[in-house]
Amino acid sequence: MDLKTFESLLRNEIRAYRFLAKACQKNGHYFCHRCRTRKVYRIRRQRYRCKRCGYEFALFTGRWLGKVSISAREWLWLIKLFELEVSARKAAKQLGLSYPTVLKAFDAIRKSIVANGPDKDLLGGEIEMDESYFGGRRKGKRGRGAAGKVPVFGILERNGVAKVEVIKDVTAESILGLAVKTVRRGSIVYTDKFKGYNSLMFCGYRHLRIDHAKRFSSGKVYINGLEGFWSFAKERIIKFHGVSKEKFPLYLKEMEFRYNNRQTSLFPLLVKSICQLI
Repeated sequence: MDLKTFESLLRNEIRAYRFLAKACQKNGHYFCHRCRTRKVYRIRRQRYRCKRCGYEFALFTGRWLGKVSISAREWLWLIKLFELEVSARKAAKQLGLSYPTVLKAFDAIRKSIVANGPDKDLLGGEIEMDESYFGGRRKGKRGRGAAGKVPVFGILERNGVAKVEVIKDVTAESILGLAVKTVRRGSIVYTDKFKGYNSLMFCGYRHLRIDHAKRFSSGKVYINGLEGFWSFAKERIIKFHGVSKEKFPLYLKEMEFRYNNRQTSLFPLLVKSICQLI
């Protein structure tokens, strides 16, 4: 969404509320949050009642929007600043809100992204697999031997989407478990020569490997797409100056969302996500 259109939504609170209310509709209709019927009617300002079950609710009740008690205009501002990758502390200063309130709102956006993530369809065709390590300063050896790092496994469909997950350890069992759940059998899978990938060929995949100690590509055999994602994610996560292990998966999924939608406007996607029922 361009800035002029966005500015028009912020002229007053009513206009901002109506924009978010429309995003909360299903096929252009309001519906009961409990029984999902469309037979609802307004009983007073911004509150509705279901004719079928008698449930009374506000429009933002049970949605990610309802996690934080701020105005519709403030929500739109926070969604826009989140899209622009402004930190929670800077956003709080710009809007005159408390830092905990903005942080809670940003966390709600991240949780909505995870809850309304990409569909469950299996990836197929040509697939890249790789693992990387996130964390503070390296202790000990590099890569797989580094202490204090969080291992992350990534799967990239060439000319498609990336899917990443935090894993407990980098073992063949962990890798195969995620591969089988994510990648369609018969796909061509490109990896480096880490021995944990050797079992892929026994699970119905055509497995091609590249030895990074000698070269980074051999024709179509490369994993440069995932290397690009790791750079994309680490460059942005480092700007937060430290992320707790508990919240790290949320930030990682945010990076996945940004990467997969890097050619499109994020604002309408974020509005749609934050307006979903929890």
